[in-house]
Amino acid sequence: MKRSCRMLISLAALMAALTLGGAVLGPARTQVSVVDAAKGFLATLDAKGRQTALLPFDTPQRLNWHFIPKTHRKGLQLRHMTQRQRQAAHRLLAACLSQVGYNKAVTIMSLEEVLAHLEGPGSRFRRDPLRYYFTLFGSPGTRGRWGLSIEGHHLSLNFVLEGNRIVAHTPAFFGANPGEVKGDYGVGPRRGTRVLKDEEVLAFRLLHSLSPSQRRRAVIAAKAPRDIRAGGEPQPPQTPPAGLPAADMTPQQREVLQQLIAVYARNMPDQVAQARLAEIEKAGLDRVHFAWAGADRPGVGHYYRIQGPTFLIELCNTQPDAAGNPANHIHSVWRDLRGDFGLPLKKGS
Repeated sequence: MKRSCRMLISLAALMAALTLGGAVLGPARTQVSVVDAAKGFLATLDAKGRQTALLPFDTPQRLNWHFIPKTHRKGLQLRHMTQRQRQAAHRLLAACLSQVGYNKAVTIMSLEEVLAHLEGPGSRFRRDPLRYYFTLFGSPGTRGRWGLSIEGHHLSLNFVLEGNRIVAHTPAFFGANPGEVKGDYGVGPRRGTRVLKDEEVLAFRLLHSLSPSQRRRAVIAAKAPRDIRAGGEPQPPQTPPAGLPAADMTPQQREVLQQLIAVYARNMPDQVAQARLAEIEKAGLDRVHFAWAGADRPGVGHYYRIQGPTFLIELCNTQPDAAGNPANHIHSVWRDLRGDFGLPLKKGS
């Protein structure tokens, strides 16, 4: 009971007295279109707020993304919103994601409370669960393209829409520090919380299912890289796929691979998730490669990459968490190999 109460208190603090158990998770999960949610958010803003939150679609700032702590980002910060504006912002966040994806995003925000506790009072400005920024690009409506960015530490969501249809949804970054909450701190998520659990568990399951010959092909390096590639860059890395192709996996292994891909795809609304998976199927599951680097067990640095003709997934867990627990700090991303931000890659790029 004490843990449950503490969790509710920390989530309420995250939303600055919005009481996530009601005022946000209730209205936010009603069937509201992205256009209506975006218009509803803008309607809560005064002229100064609109000037900060609403930018031209063709601004270079639309391509300026990152998941590291930063002193300034584009858009309007939750910290600088009224309660009504925060509620509208969360309705917009919820409209852009599935229930699973929304829960991950909110939990990632709440992990800032844990970091602030572990790092001490001096980190309060940097480690703030309300230090997340909302930006609209162009005018939300039923015609023409417009965009949306929701970003802060360990969260970067970027969308392009045509009317109310999401036509681009990358880069989509979710991170977690700590990857697993190792203690009860009186703030933030309770002990044992693993916001990106499935992304790791299924990957280890697939790795451990490989035969020795398969593993030799899948493992591309004995040591994991320090981080995912091309973080903050407007387009994904354009390297050939590495590792073991699904064509050379058993049916059971291919099923686990598909389950792992689906974990990432289903952060998005069902229509977007199904489109993601249909594109992969059309391009050919046999052409999807699974690559691994680093340790084959939790708690030691590890990395994996899943790459097909249309998409790239990367996960890296090499850094310690704020309490010093090794390899307990996760970065993960889904990117579109045909071009992020709805911008087709130029030939030869």
